[in-house]
Amino acid sequence: MTMLGLLLALQATVAPQPLTVCADPNNLPFSNAQQQGFENRIADLIAKDLGRPITYVWWAQRRGYVRNTLTDRKCDLWPGVAAGVEMVSTTRPYYRSSYMFVSRADKPLAGLTLDDPRLKTLTIGVQMVGNDAQNTPPAHALASRGLTGNVRGYMIYGDYEQPNPPAGIVKAVAAGDIDVALVWGPLAGYFAKQSTVPLRLEKVTPWLDGAQWPMTYDISMGVRRDEPALQAQVEDILEREQPRITAILASYNVPLDSAD
Repeated sequence: MTMLGLLLALQATVAPQPLTVCADPNNLPFSNAQQQGFENRIADLIAKDLGRPITYVWWAQRRGYVRNTLTDRKCDLWPGVAAGVEMVSTTRPYYRSSYMFVSRADKPLAGLTLDDPRLKTLTIGVQMVGNDAQNTPPAHALASRGLTGNVRGYMIYGDYEQPNPPAGIVKAVAAGDIDVALVWGPLAGYFAKQSTVPLRLEKVTPWLDGAQWPMTYDISMGVRRDEPALQAQVEDILEREQPRITAILASYNVPLDSAD
């Protein structure tokens, strides 16, 4: 065998480097340690297209998540990041979703908007981050309308000792503990589909509250800023595999939104 032939043979036997994905181990419908979330399935699709095995760095999505995972070079890819965030480079969006009004189907609450006068008489569930400017857009929108007295907060992080901590807000609607909830679309769709009580899902409008608080977001993959080659590869896969990605999202009942 020639030296060139030997080199080619050696290259053929070198195993490809794993694609290491950072994800939350207890955060359905997005991801969990059993890899049952839709982000797990999309990440697996990307790894297979790259011809690389997939591995995970599991980290609860609390503050400091990005600093301790992607930017600390513990992983290569962060699925499910809002397009254009400043901490990382983001790919082309692979879905767009919206906050949703979730109410019981047997209640006369169809057609709600943020400015609907009916909200003044309802108990409203809202996903919360904390008591500061990091709160969710619906929380800010309701506060600006003087509706804080009607609001019941449900922490996004939830009780991490329980499976699927964010599910509580949707369960509260089904149980009648609150009249309506404003919930991020993928969570709303997934847990509403699991509910034994029929629930109504409608997009929160207006989609932009003032000039500051959007209710609709494009979602991308995040990579490190010094990995333009990986970003380009992932972008190509996202575009080529968009039909399969859309089918995965539909199987989790993720409400998809067209660009406004």
